Amino acid sequence: MVGLNPSEVSPTTAVKFLGAGTAACFADLLTFPLDTAKVRLQIQGENQATQVARTVQYRGVLGTILTMVRTEGPRSPYNGLVAGLQRQMSFASIRIGLYDSVKQFYTPKGSDHASIATRILAGCTTGAMAVACAQPTDVVKVRFQASIHLGPGSNRKYRGTMDAYRTIAREEGLRGLWKGTWPNITRNAIVNCAEMVTYDIIKEKLLDHHLFTDNFPCHFVSAFGAGFCATVVASPVDVVKTRYMNSPPGHYRSPLDCMLKMVAQEGSAAFYKGKEEKG
Repeated sequence: MVGLNPSEVSPTTAVKFLGAGTAACFADLLTFPLDTAKVRLQIQGENQATQVARTVQYRGVLGTILTMVRTEGPRSPYNGLVAGLQRQMSFASIRIGLYDSVKQFYTPKGSDHASIATRILAGCTTGAMAVACAQPTDVVKVRFQASIHLGPGSNRKYRGTMDAYRTIAREEGLRGLWKGTWPNITRNAIVNCAEMVTYDIIKEKLLDHHLFTDNFPCHFVSAFGAGFCATVVASPVDVVKTRYMNSPPGHYRSPLDCMLKMVAQEGSAAFYKGKEEKG
């Protein structure tokens, strides 16, 4: 046949943007209940003085989802889904869609392959850009996921997703929509570093010891191990990020104050609440 094969045609940046965002949205539709469970577990114990917090207790990811369905209805695990999809379209599109372009920018001229350091730097750069753009959607998503509604009489602070944006901006200022940006950027950087470095290390050891050949099972095991390591390392920052974004104005002076109060009141084990589900 005349012309280039489809595999030889490099997709445009626009195609990468749209493809990354769309794929992330489909993934979010499947995993959103797990993310909601993670948020509920992460904030559990923070406000034990309230009646609702004393009434509802969660144990494990599956137990949390079942408790939510029983006490709040079958739609409750999907609270905040609209904001979640908005986040994925903005966050994943930038983080993944721009990754190749930024990696090429950082790669020295004349070099055939990007080093691990270059890939980490590119991932951190696109991740920071994505967080800066998508942070308002993440704040609204977490607020909806953390909100407990035990019946028709329970108060709903936000009537909908757009109302949440307006209410947060009105009550907390525009800075409220970007609350927790630095913990989020820090978490993203930690995940990038941990995943990329551990993925290469695990894959190299598997191949060196002839446990796998360089095929899909090898990549899958390496990715699974890298994801586990990244979750363990980034979980403390993720918990602080979630609590800080969900907190009312004045509750915490800063992310550091949130971390110190959490350790003082609940101990260091609080850093790993919700770790069963990768954030």
